[in-house]
Amino acid sequence: MGTKFETARGTVYPWQVDHVGHMNVQFYVARFDEASWQLLANFGLTGSYLRDHHRGMGALEQHTYYRRELLPGALIRVASEVEEVKPKVVRFIHRMYDVETGEEVASTTITAAHMDTEARRAVPFPDDIAARLAAAVRA
Repeated sequence: MGTKFETARGTVYPWQVDHVGHMNVQFYVARFDEASWQLLANFGLTGSYLRDHHRGMGALEQHTYYRRELLPGALIRVASEVEEVKPKVVRFIHRMYDVETGEEVASTTITAAHMDTEARRAVPFPDDIAARLAAAVRA
């Protein structure tokens, strides 16, 4: 296992609940997306880096598993870790927990490419960012 990062905390609000009475899937995805940017920032993939270097991160694949529903008022946290790094691609996992029970309620694995936003294609991570990502996998 690699280095774990806490990448999100929050609350399930009543307006996030669907007709079944639990948090709608769109809000799981939104929390995982926020967690992605928090995780990537740890390695230098910040908003300013992406803007200044005409770079972006593009999701290539995402698999989400729902284990237990979340009801209004639930407190959640997301822990994330990098699973694999290739020259242009990173794969990471987010695990969402119910803070009160400690149970894992959902997880998602995302594979994303480091993109040149002008050329619209994947490009290698800079050496320093690649090294930090790789170190997190081995930690």
